[in-house]
Amino acid sequence: MLDMGFEPQIRKILSQIRPDRQTLMWSATWPKEVKQLAEDFLGNYIQINIGSLELSANHNIRQVIDVCEEHDKEDKLKSLLSEIYDTSENPGKIIIFVETKRRVDNLVRFIRSFGVRCGAIHGDKSQSERDYVLREFRSGKSNILVATDVAARGLEADYCSMVGIK
Repeated sequence: MLDMGFEPQIRKILSQIRPDRQTLMWSATWPKEVKQLAEDFLGNYIQINIGSLELSANHNIRQVIDVCEEHDKEDKLKSLLSEIYDTSENPGKIIIFVETKRRVDNLVRFIRSFGVRCGAIHGDKSQSERDYVLREFRSGKSNILVATDVAARGLEADYCSMVGIK
């Protein structure tokens, strides 16, 4: 919620409720912004970590950072995918993370429009739909998976050669 710009709303809500409240926070990551928010609003808090705080990105996955304007993103993605598919007999598997369910669906339609098999995972998909999409992706019938970051938590990326964030 913080990285989506909701910090002012969180601060406003917390300023309007009783100070003797019980407040709980969960986060898959613990960046300094989340830590600062906890220190600001949780007072004498207890932090429980499951797993390591020293995690790093998988070095076997190619990561490309290309900052571009919103209106250029689809053209840039099409260009990158064309480059990948034109220069490789086996382009491998690609996961693209986006912020919203609507964006997942729109991006899947866009990618399919130029003949690339692509699957979608997000919270509005049934479990059977998600299982089917993952089977297609793992088997290689679909080389691209588009997902919200929340829906993709827990995905095993061992079979993936590239990850993109749009």
